[in-house]
Amino acid sequence: MDATALKAMQAPLKDVYREDAARALITLKARGTLDDQSIACKVETGRALAVAGLHPATGGSGLELCSGDMLLEALVACAGVTLKAVATALEFKLGNATVEAEGDLDFRGTLGVARDAPVGFREIRLKFDLDTDEPQERIDSLLKLTERYCVVFQTINSKPALSVSAQR
Repeated sequence: MDATALKAMQAPLKDVYREDAARALITLKARGTLDDQSIACKVETGRALAVAGLHPATGGSGLELCSGDMLLEALVACAGVTLKAVATALEFKLGNATVEAEGDLDFRGTLGVARDAPVGFREIRLKFDLDTDEPQERIDSLLKLTERYCVVFQTINSKPALSVSAQR
């Protein structure tokens, strides 16, 4: 897809959202079912069933997906799609590209071993390996816009309001 095709595809959506902001608000949903045989949660992805379980560092078998890995994978997916869309819109000459995310976890926090250890990632690093001859200013602009428009990055970065509830 080139910049013209991308802009043509998105222009009607942008017009609708400018005219009626309420139409731009979409609620995404995820659903999972607790496994009755092991400490795991079966997450419906829309394409397949992903079974998430305990990380081996917390006693898991390593056979199930780790939700921390899934968070990093969601970041990589979103950042990759966003980078590609921004590169297309900017007519940025991009050959092959890879996206990597890594994050540091101190499992003492999630296991309740040390109160001063955080539960969750201490640091997440997102890295792009770009095959391009574009000048550094254009690369910087590409990264800045990717960061700005990546939903997962911005969600992690800005901490949305969260709520928890249960029903019987």
